[in-house]
Amino acid sequence: MLRERFGPVDTADRAHAPVVVAIDGPSGSGKSTVSRAVAARLGLSFLDTGAMYRAMTWWMLANDVDVDDPEAVAVACGKPVIVSGTDAVGPTITVDGKDVSGPIRGPEVTAQVSAVAAVPAVRSRLVELQRGCAEVAERGIVAEGRDMGTVVFPDATVKVFLTASEEARAERRAIELRAKGVDEATITAMAADLARRDAADSSRETSPLSQAVDAVLVDTSRLTLEQVIDRITALVEEKAGLSSV
Repeated sequence: MLRERFGPVDTADRAHAPVVVAIDGPSGSGKSTVSRAVAARLGLSFLDTGAMYRAMTWWMLANDVDVDDPEAVAVACGKPVIVSGTDAVGPTITVDGKDVSGPIRGPEVTAQVSAVAAVPAVRSRLVELQRGCAEVAERGIVAEGRDMGTVVFPDATVKVFLTASEEARAERRAIELRAKGVDEATITAMAADLARRDAADSSRETSPLSQAVDAVLVDTSRLTLEQVIDRITALVEEKAGLSSV
């Protein structure tokens, strides 16, 4: 059903077909900010799949599930009710009705999310939820994560792989954290964690972080945020026949 609805369309039908824009890339590449901006500009829904994995991890920690035990995580992952709001202007994420948009960004969740995300049962459940979000997006959706173009939406209208140098990503994350009042020791630790998460996400057996063969590579190291948004928006407009709203 999903492939039929969101698969390739003829040029004449583009203006009427729901659009899926799959944006993948490593931590700190700007996926969330760029994806939200592109979605808002084009009047599309927005899906932060990383927040869904963080929400699952938060629930595991809050319920004393041993996140280092893949079997325990697999057994428990069907229990939490995770709902991802897809409004690009104000996306939300709840677990069992509780707003967890703040708690899921904490260092404890950040340190454990790669381990939870590597469990096949977790990925299977969340991929189903992610595809469900796309199914009900009337105009279309911009979905960002690490396996959007390779696994979740293999027939996406547009696929983009965002990347940047490790130094650029670490500096951007540091600026973001300083603006939130995070202390320098924590910033240093979280910057170092970028490399660890990259390695974990790229080497896991199930749905590793990788660039889809038909994805457009965009290196944001020397680009401004506005330049990246403009480039991806133009790409979607060209391939999907959309225009900014």
